[in-house]
Amino acid sequence: QGQLVESGGGLVQPGGSLRLSCAASGIIFRLYSMGWYRQAPGKQRELVAAAMAKGDTTNYADSVKGRFTISRDNAKNTAYLQMNSLKPEDTAVYYCNAWLHSTNYWGQGTQVTVSS
Repeated sequence: QGQLVESGGGLVQPGGSLRLSCAASGIIFRLYSMGWYRQAPGKQRELVAAAMAKGDTTNYADSVKGRFTISRDNAKNTAYLQMNSLKPEDTAVYYCNAWLHSTNYWGQGTQVTVSS
């Protein structure tokens, strides 16, 4: 059974940076595409960034393009989300997702709060 564990969330001032990590276990990590989602209070969960299993294809929500970078280290079974120039509207619980065909795994989420 696959398991994803996020870390790296916290409180940061506007304009600051955070790096989220997602450690995977129980899956063949290199076969899975990885995504970062977020959910703010009262809003639907949205896809922030995704990194495909094959090649270097990445996708980003328009709201984070140029500020966030998704990456993966298949040797460490870990995905990352580097978040720069953070804004108060980036405040949310961030979730890691791994998917392969119809199989989906989710992490427990990590809180990111951007506030002065």
